[in-house]
Amino acid sequence: MSKLPPNQLTVRKIASLKDGVHGDGGNLWITIRGETRAWTFRFKSPLTGKRREMGLGPARDVSLSEARAKATDARRLLLEGIDPLEEQARKRRSAVRERTFEEVAEHYITEQTPAWKDPRSAPIWRSSLGRHVYPLMGSRPIGQVQTEDVLSVLRPIWETTTETASRIRGRIERILDYAHSHHWREGDNPARWRGHLANILPKPTAVAKVVHHAAIPYRDLPAVFTQLGRQDGSAALAARFLCLTAARSGEVRHALWSEIDFGKQIWVVPAERMKAKREHRVPLTASALDVLRRMKILKSPASTGGLVFPGGKIGSPLSDVALSKALHRAAGTKDVTIHGLRSCFRDWAAEETDFSREVAEMALAHAIGDKVEAAYRRGDLFSKRQEMMRQWETFCLGHG
Repeated sequence: MSKLPPNQLTVRKIASLKDGVHGDGGNLWITIRGETRAWTFRFKSPLTGKRREMGLGPARDVSLSEARAKATDARRLLLEGIDPLEEQARKRRSAVRERTFEEVAEHYITEQTPAWKDPRSAPIWRSSLGRHVYPLMGSRPIGQVQTEDVLSVLRPIWETTTETASRIRGRIERILDYAHSHHWREGDNPARWRGHLANILPKPTAVAKVVHHAAIPYRDLPAVFTQLGRQDGSAALAARFLCLTAARSGEVRHALWSEIDFGKQIWVVPAERMKAKREHRVPLTASALDVLRRMKILKSPASTGGLVFPGGKIGSPLSDVALSKALHRAAGTKDVTIHGLRSCFRDWAAEETDFSREVAEMALAHAIGDKVEAAYRRGDLFSKRQEMMRQWETFCLGHG
């Protein structure tokens, strides 16, 4: 405790004090620097024995009598063996911990959204949490979320919609980690998988039903490709272009005329639109270029906002639904998917050609080994892909 007798200062005396640190007694001090005056409480921590200093606020906001009252409260804590600064921090954490899981989740999503490249991420997070998590633990104080709360969310869907459940678990884990980093909760993360939930729930791979994209048997593709050619409209042309390039639906639907080089017969898909976040060069065959020329006639580039395959609204791309409908009409069934066309290409490459697996995987823009990647960047494998796509074109046209 301070050896200085209490109540050494008066309001008038404080007004006349010069720069420096002046004691009022009872561990209460006022620091004056120019126009700045601030109260502090100096003490020796009963926990560590080290000298510490706790701010009590600026003198313009905290009067002398209020500062003395705060100092009195702090001295009482010291007599009880409690560090006033630690108690202050505990109360602050306790107050903040009253935030609910839903409130913290919304904070997390709002802060992370600018870093998420896919604009759909935030709506997807909110939708999945709103459907599966908030009804069960959204109102739970973030500091009180326990393993049983997490399991109450996961158990009903773990074996029926395993992929969704696994993603939700990961989202809960990240939100709780976020809260821990902000000191809004303490202890281990009850949503972590390794060493915790892995000991309670079965492995996702053990219960998940693998659903493959429904694909047309590759030998039936030429007939479907021919039927696509008999349809009118941009959706059928887009489906033919997708088939000829083995590209993904989103890559085709969002394709821009600025990415097409008719002279070099190449379509360069920028990294930001690729799943692997790497630029992808696509060889364009004569039939693929013909599709593009027909699109220019059908939809003037000046009226589409630069999109090769525009949708119904100006500036919007062709929808995935429209693309799928064109394929369904051509195939005569809804039991096939646009993504399945890529499976057709992969099956054809494996069954009907001598091209290496790496060349086929690069045509699909799949991740491959570093050495092959280096070769690809030198351009020699691109030439092989050009030949592969020419042979694929021949097959699609029914000449293979």
